[in-house]
Amino acid sequence: MASITIRNLDDEIKDLLRRLAAENDRSMEEQARVMLRASVEGQVGSAGRLDQIEKTLHELAGSRQQATPIVAASGKAALRGSLSGKRILLIIGGGIAAYKALDLIRRLRERGAAVRVVMTAAAQEFVTTLSAGALSADHVFTQLFDRNDEHDVGHIRLSREADLLVVAPATADLMAKLANGHANDLASTVLLATDKKVLMAPAMNPKMWSHPATRRNRATLQKDGVVFVGPAKGEMAESNEAGEGRMAEPLEIAAAIEALLDERPKPLAGRRIIVTSGPTHEPIDPVRYIANRSSGKQGHAIAAALAKLGADVRLVSGPVTIADPACVITTHVETAAEMKGAVESLLPADAAVFVAAVADWRTANAAGEKIKKVAGEGPPSLQMIENPDILAGVGHNRQRPGLVVGFAAETQDLISNAEAKLKKKGADFIVANDVSHESGIGPSGVMGGDRNKVRIVSKAGVEEWPEMGKDEVATRLAALIAERLKTIVV
Repeated sequence: MASITIRNLDDEIKDLLRRLAAENDRSMEEQARVMLRASVEGQVGSAGRLDQIEKTLHELAGSRQQATPIVAASGKAALRGSLSGKRILLIIGGGIAAYKALDLIRRLRERGAAVRVVMTAAAQEFVTTLSAGALSADHVFTQLFDRNDEHDVGHIRLSREADLLVVAPATADLMAKLANGHANDLASTVLLATDKKVLMAPAMNPKMWSHPATRRNRATLQKDGVVFVGPAKGEMAESNEAGEGRMAEPLEIAAAIEALLDERPKPLAGRRIIVTSGPTHEPIDPVRYIANRSSGKQGHAIAAALAKLGADVRLVSGPVTIADPACVITTHVETAAEMKGAVESLLPADAAVFVAAVADWRTANAAGEKIKKVAGEGPPSLQMIENPDILAGVGHNRQRPGLVVGFAAETQDLISNAEAKLKKKGADFIVANDVSHESGIGPSGVMGGDRNKVRIVSKAGVEEWPEMGKDEVATRLAALIAERLKTIVV
């Protein structure tokens, strides 16, 4: 039945299902079953006959509009015209994730973009030029010394005629070539010859991604102006392999492309903003740590929303399982001390938004070896000490940004605790949210969930926002920050 329902749904709802399925690593049919199960349990509508099931999916789509950029695009016309007239040169690298590039071509053409494809020799081991050509409705370029393509210096023409170059998957090899100025095939030559922006969607084994050489290459490319989307954490194609290295989903890449090519006025252009996100992990021993339930979804969404408004965003992220936001330079840390050092190294800045749920305490002396359980003895005694207060440290810093925003995640006395934090930390306003199980925000609650309900607490009073998706909270908060910064000269 799920398959029949999906076939009969309109394109807008199918796009929603694809996005949610990708986010949750499910097939579209399984995602539909999960959503229908939720409706049966009373969360949304009713489910029974085929028409009722379709109605339920439409209701669910409506309830998720604020959190789902594809639906929030205001219908088919906005979706299909969001890249109208734009020319994308897609370079497909040689990795198992190359199959996702085929779906990306379709997503871009849905939005009105013209797509030309360059494939490396390795990419052709995974997908065919026939498939890429059929989906792009254009010739697929593969050879640097092709007699037909190079009669008018084709690689230069390819690199200059596009509005944006996208590398997906961006393999370790392609990253290394561009970072070090190599040009020994068509893909690397085009990348070196372009005067346009370049967006890379890395995809590789986690060990390759974490290798110092790859990290150096990424840092070099970011310094050179290359924008990254992903990678995400998850299961790899290889058996028993998991970690950071999965290519961003096609819809995520399409959203990053739309943001890069958005020519509307950027109210935060020229502003540097620091954002912290996620939890911190405070080690007890090499295998145990103190942490919290923060997923980083809200902080990452805020960083992305600020970048869309033109800000130079520097994200300092604790350990999370979600991909780095596109158009944002991200520093990854583990502990509160590392986060503090990373934030202070980024000063001065125009604004700082402290979303991270930093652990309040850490052990005084983390054990160098795993603490073993000994029969007949009780649990070990842990001496705890207070972690540095990053928000207060910046709020009272001599290099204090012109605008400082803090977050207060509370389970009781929300407003009074937020008001006390506002005064103590030296913030301009506090975004307060109830993270208790009684908050009524979905089965997962705020921490780890996709929705939020916040209050903006400042000296002027308390402004209550309705419950909405975390992406919408981020969009509204970014707009508020942009408005506040208009009156601040830093």
